Amino acid sequence: MPTTGKRILAVLSVAALVSTAGAASASAAVPTPKSPVATGYLGAVSSIDADATAIGTQVLRGGGNAVDAAVAVAAALGVTDPFSAGIGGGGFFVYYDAKTGKVHTLDGRETAPETADENLFVENGKPLPFADAVTSGLSVGVPGTPATWRDALRKWGTRSLAQSIAPAERLARKGFVVDQTFHDQVAHNADRFAAFPSTRSLYLPGGQPPAPGTVFRNPDLAATYGQLARRGTDVLYRGEVGADIARTVQRPPVDPASSLKVRPGKLSAADLAAYQAVERVPTHTRYRGLDVYGMPAPSSGGLTVGEALNILENYDLRGAGKADYLQYFLEASRFAFADRNRWIGDPAFVDVPARELLSQEFADSRACLISKDHAATSPVAPADPRRPQPCAAGPTGAPTPYEGENTTHLTVADRWGNVVAYTLTIEQEGGSGIVVPGRGFLLNNELTDFSFVPVTPGVPDPNLPGPGKRPRSSMAPTVVLRDGKPFFAAGSPGGASIITTVLQVVLGRVDRGLSLEDAIAAPRASQRNSAKADVEAGFLAQPETAELQRRGQVFSASPAEIGAATGVESLPDGRWVAAAEPVRRGQGAAQVVLPWRWPGGR
Repeated sequence: MPTTGKRILAVLSVAALVSTAGAASASAAVPTPKSPVATGYLGAVSSIDADATAIGTQVLRGGGNAVDAAVAVAAALGVTDPFSAGIGGGGFFVYYDAKTGKVHTLDGRETAPETADENLFVENGKPLPFADAVTSGLSVGVPGTPATWRDALRKWGTRSLAQSIAPAERLARKGFVVDQTFHDQVAHNADRFAAFPSTRSLYLPGGQPPAPGTVFRNPDLAATYGQLARRGTDVLYRGEVGADIARTVQRPPVDPASSLKVRPGKLSAADLAAYQAVERVPTHTRYRGLDVYGMPAPSSGGLTVGEALNILENYDLRGAGKADYLQYFLEASRFAFADRNRWIGDPAFVDVPARELLSQEFADSRACLISKDHAATSPVAPADPRRPQPCAAGPTGAPTPYEGENTTHLTVADRWGNVVAYTLTIEQEGGSGIVVPGRGFLLNNELTDFSFVPVTPGVPDPNLPGPGKRPRSSMAPTVVLRDGKPFFAAGSPGGASIITTVLQVVLGRVDRGLSLEDAIAAPRASQRNSAKADVEAGFLAQPETAELQRRGQVFSASPAEIGAATGVESLPDGRWVAAAEPVRRGQGAAQVVLPWRWPGGR
């Protein structure tokens, strides 16, 4: 072995000892420390959770690549962030391959059962109340996360599924220290969690949410991970775990003493057996000389971020004053969302004009509707990207329906320059609220991302339910290349506000000269073609907000934080930056493989 290789291995061995010591302390019920930013060599990991990030970093130190580490982090988040993600849900995986210079994507979005039709959430001629649909078997789609892990590892990984999920299996068995966010998420859902004995016994021991500082263990999930490790994903898609999922959906295990009405669904073993994760061509947008790649339909993330960036190519955002910059950002988001709502759905069911939505000609036809001095009035109307007419739009507005906000995002880079941006979810905080008895994981409520009825009467809606159809998503895992090499990657949870969060991070980093960590920390606003833009308290406190209001912008203070982004960036000197939230969601967790230059390194 070359001398440099031996030195690297020696240094990594020391780092692994440090990491192992940290992991051991975590198993001894000591909280794993968090840092929202880290800079160093040989790879980086950023997620919302310190235990998950530490597991991903250990995989990289052990020679795994970014895909191996991303699956390990995602599996760990299924333990420590189970109200946002897990094997009962789905997501979108974006991968940059350093060897080929190409970006790949995997669509692990949930699918509706074959029995579903456009009236899935219509009862007695009226759409169900949203809360009733969430906590039901009707809302549960076929989980795509296990298939995503399997396919990502087969295509681009270096480790088996068993190796990749083993650390999460140990974490579930040995336990982790509960933080305030975990406690609060259980407390927010205590009433509906209490309606299901399987959920209540796991998350409400003694009738109360786990207290911060206590150790939480999930032996049923550890056993389920163990089965996946030994027998592969067939145990879920064609075996007894899948049978348990179908049984739970069709006969929700509601406590007879509960007054909660929980409607059954029709998801079957055949639906599970038919599921496939789909490799799709990524969206691609050129912005300020950079290549921006994202997730295509059925996600609206890549297309809507891309259209907004193309609109903003018309303006000098670097030289603009802050009020002007924010005005252009809000207005570009408003118009891009109108087009998103009208045109984007599952491409297996609707003709999505993806190429046209990302054309500069179409973006320019929308940009000429934007005024620096006056906000448009929402809902603005969409335009036809196949027939772009300057400054012209249709007669009918396209409002944005509600989406669940409790998703999670992780970002990983390795020593070879491979990068993963992966957003995964079970939809609502706590998903459907139903833990599969004896299996330790919550089922998603992802089908509520469908439109219950056409959003605009008389206008075709591309996002109505259908048999085997994937609901539209806003997840926007994004990879940005400079001269064909990684510049940075980022993503966020937050329902439809994911799109505006990722857009704001990209603009902050590219146009406004912010560091990646400062672009992630910046106060957020989310204009989604609605009468009022959702904004954080920090955004309202900015001196420019009053000027924006004079221009006609209307703001609604969000009761919660908007998003919880993570990202990684490649620096010119060979280091990686891992960045996460400094405050939101109780602070994110960023780590690098080596925080210092290794002996003899270049």
